[in-house]
Amino acid sequence: MLCHELISEEIPPLLPTDSIMTALDCMDHFKVSHLPVIDKKKYLCIVDETTLLDHENPDDTLQSLINKFSRIFIFGHQHVFELIKMMSEFSLTLIPVVNDREEYLGNVHMRSLIYKLSELTAVMHPGGILVLELNQRDYSATQIANIVESNDAKILSMNVSSRPDSTMLEVTLKVNRDDLSGIIQTFHRYNYTIKATYNYSSYDEDLKKRLDAFLHYLNI
Repeated sequence: MLCHELISEEIPPLLPTDSIMTALDCMDHFKVSHLPVIDKKKYLCIVDETTLLDHENPDDTLQSLINKFSRIFIFGHQHVFELIKMMSEFSLTLIPVVNDREEYLGNVHMRSLIYKLSELTAVMHPGGILVLELNQRDYSATQIANIVESNDAKILSMNVSSRPDSTMLEVTLKVNRDDLSGIIQTFHRYNYTIKATYNYSSYDEDLKKRLDAFLHYLNI
């Protein structure tokens, strides 16, 4: 999944001639803390609410503050995982997307990203979840997939996480079956440690409710 596939034109960019008050009004209207500034097609910078609020005269133009803003952006051909990393690193509510000439293509809002993450992690699909704990040297995606598929099930998503101070991995599997008993027994036969399990009703429904509530909050 590439960044240009998530572009939305719902939130328009600002112009250097726009006033600080105009920018703040737009942020309030669209419920964001960041907005891109462009000149014709050329991407200039991204303005942030904090810097705008700190400025004394709200009638000043964005051009007068242009050197105070960052030029954070992402190329349309970059992967969505790089977009997630950048939005997290800079605590962005949206990120401008540009082409190789740094011409503005549009932006990706946090709401679009949340929707896409729900697809990538198969949150909205029925099924069960298993959380495995194992040593890094024992990790084999092929073996894990074979165990799941030997029980007539499919992996819908798999996430691997680790801590810097540990050699252990936590592997979270979303499979397309609610009944995990056979899969659990097979993992036990292969000496896997199962840290937690969740079925559709007890976990996915809660995730759906949380996701819907968060998206509703973003739309307020």
